[in-house]
This record gives sequence, C-alpha cells and structure tokens, in this order.
Amino acid sequence: QGTHPEIGANIAKKFNLPQELINPILTHHDDKPADLISVIVKVADAISGARPGARKDSLENYLQRLEELERVATSFAGIEKAYAIQAGREVRVFVEPDKIDDFKAFQLAKDIAKKIEGELKYPGEIKVNVIREMRCIEYAR
Repeated sequence: QGTHPEIGANIAKKFNLPQELINPILTHHDDKPADLISVIVKVADAISGARPGARKDSLENYLQRLEELERVATSFAGIEKAYAIQAGREVRVFVEPDKIDDFKAFQLAKDIAKKIEGELKYPGEIKVNVIREMRCIEYAR
C-alpha cells in the first residue's frame, strides 16, 4: 500500500535497481526535482497523465470535466470565451477588453480559481490564464 511513487520505489528496490533510479521514482511528484533524471521522470509522468483516459477516466467523464471547467470560467461577467486545454490542467479565459481592465483581469483570475476550487473535483492543479487583448488596426493609404 501507499502512493504510486512509494509503490514504484519499493518495486525498484525489490529488483535491486540502483539508488540513482529509485530516487526519481520516489520523488517525481515533488515540486523541485533533485536531479536531471528526476526532472525527466516528472515530465514523462505529466505527459502520460495528460492523455485522455490515462488515469482510469472514461472519455465521457473527461469531456464532462472540461465542459464544467469552461462553464465555471464563463459564469463571470465580461468573459467572451473560455477554453479548457492541456487535458483540463489549464483554462484560458478571454475577456472583453472594454469591460475588464488590467486590474479586474488579475482579480478575475483569482475569482475563477477560487470558484473552481469550490465547485469542481480535479487531480493536481489547474492554471487559470485570463487574457485581455486589445487590437488596434489602422490602414495607411
């Protein structure tokens, strides 16, 4: 029993793998990997986990989670569109620049994150990226 890093490290020990391989297995969920092999294992785990269904999730549940994430993000005023990306690990929120100024965009990111924390269940963390874009076009003739 234990977390999957602990179980993986125990299996590696049973097969007498070197400590240089056991440590990355054990610590690949840590915030700051200790060495290059740990970084590689952490990246491989993230790539593997980002695939739909990789974490015993059905495609239907996966799509529902993405839709719920977008629904929560678009429930605030002044939002044009929201897109759940990176297998639901990030939501990009596009705001109406004439209604949301820079300070409100910053506050909106915090508010959306707080609402996601309160309403949704998800593994790991979700990055909330609020984008306020102003385009000015003029033609020289």
